[in-house]
Amino acid sequence: MLKIAVLGGRETVMGFKALGLDVFPASGAEEARDTLRRLARESNGEYAIIYVEENLAQYLEHEIARYKDQPSPAIILIPGREGPLGLGQSALKAAVEKAVGTDIL
Repeated sequence: MLKIAVLGGRETVMGFKALGLDVFPASGAEEARDTLRRLARESNGEYAIIYVEENLAQYLEHEIARYKDQPSPAIILIPGREGPLGLGQSALKAAVEKAVGTDIL
């Protein structure tokens, strides 16, 4: 059975643990980068979806881009406690534009 992981600050990810998701708190960009690599590459396809907090995702653009065109894992940006930075919405807009051929959002 495929799993869902949540990567972000401790305050952000711990709520997801109550929902039964695997959580991976990261205190900084380097720790988040190492964790994302481990989850995406070394988990043998164990994780179908990896949610990444926007606050950390802004430092992981190159890592996230590696998996952009792959069906698994899907890396989805979520807002942190401080609120949305707009990165997730921008990524969604770009994906829709690529799929449809025009900006419909």
